Amino acid sequence: MSKLLRKPELKVINAGVTLVHDVTSNNSTLEYVGFKMIDLVPGAKYTEQLGSQECCIVAVTGKINVTDHTVFFNSIGTRESVFEKKPTDSVYVSNDQSFVIEAVSQARVALCYSPSNNQLPTKLISAADNSVEHRGTGNNQRMVQNILPDSDPSANSLLVVEVYTESGNWSSYPPHKHDQDNLPEESFLEETYYHEMNPKQGFVFQRVYTDDRSLDETMTVENSDMVIVPVGYHPVGVPEGYTSYYLNVMAGPTRVWKFHNDPDHEWILKR
Repeated sequence: MSKLLRKPELKVINAGVTLVHDVTSNNSTLEYVGFKMIDLVPGAKYTEQLGSQECCIVAVTGKINVTDHTVFFNSIGTRESVFEKKPTDSVYVSNDQSFVIEAVSQARVALCYSPSNNQLPTKLISAADNSVEHRGTGNNQRMVQNILPDSDPSANSLLVVEVYTESGNWSSYPPHKHDQDNLPEESFLEETYYHEMNPKQGFVFQRVYTDDRSLDETMTVENSDMVIVPVGYHPVGVPEGYTSYYLNVMAGPTRVWKFHNDPDHEWILKR
């Protein structure tokens, strides 16, 4: 069984709260990235005390209230489905803080973590703050919604982004990696991919591989699955008839996204 592919857990952890995914340094090889996905029924609450980690709370679907007990953000979240293809609201909470999430409607919420010891202000990252980019040409086109890009100083380590890839296209392609702490040429960033498909019975293929092939896995990824990328190249292919969504979390020793293309496939960019 793949160590990189995670299926939904769907474990009830509190009244009205279901744990969909939980990726930590204790159950994965990741040191810099943690990820949790929870589903909440209307009125349900989820509380967490952060230690030496910062957290970006993403209202993936539905509406939620979020507070760190000092500031309150009410009824945030913009969509019932990620395939409405519009940005959503998020909240950044720094290390050594606590927070409460309350569901206003049925909600799916992502909790994105990375190590932090420099406390920053709690901040609402509104949908209007998300820059939207269209990248690629030919069958290599995707739409990117930036929640916490490296140009935004609101976080110490976290980088968070949403990506849509249309039917018959490739994403994270040509294959690129960011697993060497070798700036300015390349930064070391671990990464997680949370995937959804439209229609839901769809699937995508994701390969994670290194130059020496000491890691080389190709996975069939279905709706609500996760893929962990500790190192290596990590392209995604979307079959005809389906649209892909994924939520990326990245973090490493330096908060800079500087990637390196696989030289065997970089020619694709130069056609």
